[in-house]
Amino acid sequence: MSCGLMIAAALMMTDPAVTGTTATPPPAGTPVAAEPLFVDIVSRSQTLKGIVDGWIETGFDAAAFAGFRRDAEALAALDMQGHVTLRERDVDGDLKCILRGISEDMPGRLDAVQNASDERERGVALSELSHLLDDNAAVILAPPQPAS
Repeated sequence: MSCGLMIAAALMMTDPAVTGTTATPPPAGTPVAAEPLFVDIVSRSQTLKGIVDGWIETGFDAAAFAGFRRDAEALAALDMQGHVTLRERDVDGDLKCILRGISEDMPGRLDAVQNASDERERGVALSELSHLLDDNAAVILAPPQPAS
């Protein structure tokens, strides 16, 4: 399945109240982190990071990975939607680029976990995925920085 079709399919399965957001900016002074789309991204990122961290602690659950992967791919689609939303608002800043990068990086991180040849390699892949998910929430929750 092409990336575009995968993203479109994932977006169709997400909450319409969240995916129905437009590029119209919220009222002045509203932080991005308070908008429904970005709240959803943070929540999903933190939930998935908790699962990955559990696998790091107690062992990888191969049987649960297919469902996890589906959820992580849906998160990547939401990250891309966040990127597009910010781009359409003509927001100048790092967040839109970071969201796109995370969206594009997620499939490779998932492949690394799935295709690891041994437990050491899987541990490294899980650690990298955990960091990516942590970054996904942190970049949204970080207070805006003044322009330099």
